[in-house]
Amino acid sequence: MAVSIILFLIIFFVVVISHEFGHFIIAKKNGIHVVEFFIGMGPSLFSFQKGDTKYSLKLFPIGGACVFEGEDGLQKEQGELSPGAFPNAPVWTRFATVFAGPLFNFLTAYVMAIVIVCAYGITLPEVQTVYEGSAAQEAGLKEGDVITRMNGKRIHLGEEVTLVTQLNTKGESIRITYKRDGQDYETVVSPTYDEQAQRYYMGIGVGKYLKCNVPQTFQYAFHTMGFYVETTVKSLQMLVTGQLSRNDVSGPIGIVKVVDDVYDSAKVYGMLDVALNMVNIALLLSVNLGIMNLLPLPALDGGRLVFLLVEAIRGKPVPAEKEGMVHLAGMMALMVLMVLIFFNDITKFF
Repeated sequence: MAVSIILFLIIFFVVVISHEFGHFIIAKKNGIHVVEFFIGMGPSLFSFQKGDTKYSLKLFPIGGACVFEGEDGLQKEQGELSPGAFPNAPVWTRFATVFAGPLFNFLTAYVMAIVIVCAYGITLPEVQTVYEGSAAQEAGLKEGDVITRMNGKRIHLGEEVTLVTQLNTKGESIRITYKRDGQDYETVVSPTYDEQAQRYYMGIGVGKYLKCNVPQTFQYAFHTMGFYVETTVKSLQMLVTGQLSRNDVSGPIGIVKVVDDVYDSAKVYGMLDVALNMVNIALLLSVNLGIMNLLPLPALDGGRLVFLLVEAIRGKPVPAEKEGMVHLAGMMALMVLMVLIFFNDITKFF
């Protein structure tokens, strides 16, 4: 478990630092005063000052922040702020600075996806098996067919086919476009329900292995990252609609447990396989952090972007005190949520 905790901390630092560095580098490039750059939450373990910015490592590995002068609107009136204060920057400069955090998460995830695709290759959405008497056989699908679209959505990876079927919890018909002998065809598959597995199946096995060349690596790394984005967005939708429960949500303790399970499974194949599996987890978490921060909720980057868009449209900012109070309330709500997730992890795993 000690090794897994260390691996989790490495993943945490990479994912959070990439996010906060996005804010930091764009702010610095545009002359915005960064008061503090810190990783973690709670009391500081250590810190140092360089130039006009304080750099800190805090006790609890549950986030981080890049603090700009005057960004909360509660400390000073705007007229008392220095020229480099966040509110004094042009609105689109502030927008770019806030947006850069999630953007750097996606850029980091893309780099990680390149590593994964380069090492493992990918699986193409080519049908390898059609099971006797299955819905797919009835619909006319055959081995060698390459699925290109499902319900109008473009398909690039074998995993995307699996995701569509796994999310089809109501057994709705799936419109499939596929390529056979260079020609495009379309069919409709009505999945059948498996009582034992308690889910719907089309009755096909999909996934032809491809070892990617250099151009394919960059191409399929993008599709791999897109798959993780889609998985995260769908999971959030299912959580909101009640298709997932609180037991499907994990915080730091839950992630450590996942890292530990993956480490135990991968270590028998060598440290390279462990490293690649950790990169894969980091890829997923980086995408998660990017998407979560784009949600239009107070205290998150998405909430700040909403206020900046309102300012750009109306030509003047929302009063700093009001915006600051909204974000403060959002931060308090997030802290409560973190505590609830923390205790939920404890009840699940201990």
